Amino acid sequence: MQDARRVKPDDGAITFFLAFGASRQMCRLATTFNTQKQAFSYLQKHRTQFERMARTRLASGEVEDAIVVLSML
Repeated sequence: MQDARRVKPDDGAITFFLAFGASRQMCRLATTFNTQKQAFSYLQKHRTQFERMARTRLASGEVEDAIVVLSML
């Protein structure tokens, strides 16, 4: 499951938390959208794919400054 609360805008990126058990992992999705609303809508539309990608990157240790960084599909 993922908690898709926005944390703060960051150069067209949207930040969300990936939930697994009692733990949460911060993830950042870089987008080309002009607004956070558009980026959030895109995240929700493709949420399953981004969740899988984030879990895979987390499992393989692909974490930058304690954040799983993702880009658009």
